[in-house]
Amino acid sequence: MKIGLTDKTFAGLLDRLDPDRARAGEKYEDLRRTLVHFFEWRGAPFPEDHADETFDRVARRLAEGVDVKNPGGYCYTVARLILLETLKGRDSRRVRIEHVEPHSVAANATGEAAEKEARLACLDDCLRGLPAQSRELIIEYYRDDTRGRIDRRRALAERLRLRGEALANRAQRLRDKLEQCVNACLSKKRAT
Repeated sequence: MKIGLTDKTFAGLLDRLDPDRARAGEKYEDLRRTLVHFFEWRGAPFPEDHADETFDRVARRLAEGVDVKNPGGYCYTVARLILLETLKGRDSRRVRIEHVEPHSVAANATGEAAEKEARLACLDDCLRGLPAQSRELIIEYYRDDTRGRIDRRRALAERLRLRGEALANRAQRLRDKLEQCVNACLSKKRAT
């Protein structure tokens, strides 16, 4: 039986994030922002909706009695599954290629490549603008998506004498700063 998201199941999710309701609300907002960025940066349509779906599924699982030691990590795992479902669903709804004009495909591909190149150039500029310690932290934190990432992040937290959550928060703040910088850079490039 599937349990729908109710006030009670949402309250259960907040309780798992933190016993103090105010801190739980802050953690929820931080985690939601992180999930939205996760979906945005991976090209998922409607990132806010996917973040909400992640919370819905996690809250239902908690209400079903699943023992979750790390709610944030569990949310990330569920988000990855939702992303895979989304990308798989997008492939199944692809427009047949013979119904698209060839010149519009080439123009679109060229435009996307130019946009990607501009975004990467802006990211490089913004990274160079960070203090060396911040630049090293963000590059190390987001180096890749392999299994070894967890161990590297743990070692990074130990080296910086931070708790894992504090490291994640610092990385998220840096990522937000970089995203604002990249968006401002792209806006300037488009204006010229």
